[in-house]
Amino acid sequence: MQVRDTMMDTDCVLKVENLCKSFGSTRVLFDISFSVKKGETKAFIGPSGTGKSTLLRCINQITEPDSGKVWLDGEEVTNSGPRINFFRQKMGMVFQNFNLFDHLTVQKNVEIALLKVRGMPQAEATKKATFELERVGLADKADCYPAQLSGGQAQRVSIARALAMDPDVMLFDEPTSALDPELTREVLEVIRMLSRQGMTMLIVTHEMRFALSVANEVLFMENGTIAERGTPDDIVNGPGFERMKKFIGKIEEYR
Repeated sequence: MQVRDTMMDTDCVLKVENLCKSFGSTRVLFDISFSVKKGETKAFIGPSGTGKSTLLRCINQITEPDSGKVWLDGEEVTNSGPRINFFRQKMGMVFQNFNLFDHLTVQKNVEIALLKVRGMPQAEATKKATFELERVGLADKADCYPAQLSGGQAQRVSIARALAMDPDVMLFDEPTSALDPELTREVLEVIRMLSRQGMTMLIVTHEMRFALSVANEVLFMENGTIAERGTPDDIVNGPGFERMKKFIGKIEEYR
């Protein structure tokens, strides 16, 4: 029987409680807890190897956590058995490396999950895919193949594919890490657009200025824990947040 969290706020979309994960003797996540309200954007920053990507993978159960719980819309995602595919449809995941099907056109890449997973009729899937490609500014690339796209365009296709499933929350795992600065900007603009439209999002990123400009809360991860967290205004203008400010300063030195 599916467990429902009766203590979850009615406007809370996602809740993570005491999440832990180790690989062998290496502790990657320890006692991670936070919640996300509808329409909020939370940005996760921190040095490489601090568990940020693992956190997203544990949230949608690509990687199984050792302990802790994840709730989506009041229902437990962890230990959900065969219902996990239902929850994954409600959590759109955008990876670093696009993961497009090279043998399919852009249009077909966006349609395929609608047809195979949702069982949507072809005409409806085509209409939905076309809408999402227009949304990310790629309607003119519908008949192209991934090899004909720039990296920024390919990442926007992967965003459109995730959006086509009408997710309740979007998970972005360093979506610009494989892109040069010019292509990075076009992807970040799409994410800004989604934020303005009220999409609920978790973003792992090293784009510090972007994180501070788009997030409702920034969470700094270190050694598998959330070391500091705060609103962008508090981080920039308030006292404290010394570790986070030091990290942001080091990143900006190289830009």
